[in-house]
Amino acid sequence: MKILMVVYDNESYISWFPQGLAYLASAARNAGHEVSVYQQDIYHWPDEHLTYFLDNNEFDVVEVSVIGGYYQYRKLIKLSTAINASKNRHKFKYTIGGHGPASDPEFFLRKTHADVVGIGEGEITFVEMLEAFQGKRELASVDGIAYFNLENEYIRTKPRELITNIDEIAWPAYDLFDMTYYTLLRLPNISPNERCIPMLSGRGCIFKCNFCYRLDKGFRPRGAKSIIEEIEFLKETYNVKYIAFSDELLMSSRERTLELCQAFIDANLNIKWDCNGRLNFADIDVLQKMKEAGCVFINYGIESLDDETLKIMHKGLTKKMIIKGVENTLKVGISPGLNLIYGNINEPLSAIEDAVDFLLKYDDHAQLRTIRPVTPYPGTELFDYAIEKGLIKDTEDFYEHKHLNSDLLAVNFTQYSDEEIYDALYKANMKLINRYQQVQGKNMENTCRDLYMNRNINFRGFRNT
Repeated sequence: MKILMVVYDNESYISWFPQGLAYLASAARNAGHEVSVYQQDIYHWPDEHLTYFLDNNEFDVVEVSVIGGYYQYRKLIKLSTAINASKNRHKFKYTIGGHGPASDPEFFLRKTHADVVGIGEGEITFVEMLEAFQGKRELASVDGIAYFNLENEYIRTKPRELITNIDEIAWPAYDLFDMTYYTLLRLPNISPNERCIPMLSGRGCIFKCNFCYRLDKGFRPRGAKSIIEEIEFLKETYNVKYIAFSDELLMSSRERTLELCQAFIDANLNIKWDCNGRLNFADIDVLQKMKEAGCVFINYGIESLDDETLKIMHKGLTKKMIIKGVENTLKVGISPGLNLIYGNINEPLSAIEDAVDFLLKYDDHAQLRTIRPVTPYPGTELFDYAIEKGLIKDTEDFYEHKHLNSDLLAVNFTQYSDEEIYDALYKANMKLINRYQQVQGKNMENTCRDLYMNRNINFRGFRNT
C-alpha cells in the first residue's frame, strides 16, 4: 500500500523531529508498504496545498498524528478539512493517532471524519490496520483502534497490549525525513556548530501526576546497547553531536540512570545530551555520573512548591526534595530546566510568588522560564475531576470553549477569581522576563568587554551572539 505521513506545520522556524510518525513509517515500510512524507512543517505550505497534493497524487492511506494541545487540535481540524476536500478522498483511508485523539476517539472521529483512530502504542496496531485495509483480516480484529462501521455504529476494539521489549521496535525511518533541517534544533548548552536530534531511551513513566494524559502505565527501558548503537548511527550518518532524550523519564531510577551513564562512558560516545529527569533521584553521585557521561541539561517537572498541592498532584515530591535536587544539579554543573505551573486543585495564590522566588534564586537562564496555568487534558485525572465538579461538560467543551491557549486558564480549580490569578501571573512572569533580559544583557556586556579589553580574536560579530 502507498502511505502518506503528514507532518503538520506548528509555525516554528525549526520543528521537533516527528518521532511518532517516523516510528510508524519504519514499521509500515518493514511490512512491505511504500511510505512518503508530506512535510508541511518545513515548507509552511497552506492547508489548501495538502488538498492539491492529494488531488494530484494517489495514496491508499493518509496518516496524521497529534498531541493534545489547543493548537494541535485546531490544526488537526484544519488538516482534516483539507484532506476530506480532496477529489481522491474516496480512494484512501484517513487515519489519525497520538495522545490527543486517543483520549476520546469517538469525538475525534466525528470532528475529523477520519476512518480510524489509533489508540496507544502504534507500531503493531498500524501494520495490522493496513492488513485490514488490504482485506487480509477484519478491522474489528485489530486491537487499539476505534471507528464507525458501515452501519455507522461506533466500534472501539480492546486495548493494545504494550510492547514489552522496546529493543524490538525498529528505529525511526530517519531517511524519509529531511534530517538536515531537523538536526538544526537548538537546545540549552548546544554550540552553534553542533547538530541535534531527539531520540527515545525508553517509554512510559512510573509516576501518576493528576494532570498527565499519558495512556501507557509503567516504564519500559531500552537496553544500553541498543541506545548506543542508535547514537553511533546518528553521529556517523547525520553528524549529530547532541541527543535530546525525549522520553517521559530517562531518570526512572538511580540504578538505571547510573547503569546507562556508565555504558555511555565506556562506549566513549563523546556527545552532549539532555533528558527529562526526576528530583527523587537527583543525588550528587547520580548527577556527577550524568555529567561525566555528557549530560548538559535536565528538564525537571517541579510544577509547584506547595507541599499540599504536590500531594494532590501525586508528584511524589516535597519542597525540601525539590530544593535539594536542584542545588545538587547546579553544584555538578548541569543546567536544570525548572518547570512550574499554577492552578491545581485548591492551590494557594501564594504558590505563584513562591515559584518566582525559587526561579529567581535557582534558574541559570539557559532557557526563558515562565509560569503557566495547569491544563486538565482529556484522559487525565484532573479532567475527570473537572467533569465531576461541573467545570467542563465534555471533550468538545474543553477544546472548543475552554482550552484556547496554553498560557490562559482552561479551568479554574482554585478559590480565587480568574482576574486575581491573571494579575498574579502577569506580575510573576514580568519579573521572570525582566530578569532573563537582564542576564542576557549582562552576557552581551561581558562579551563586548572581552572583545575590546582583551582583544578577543575569536569574536564573530554581535549579530552572531
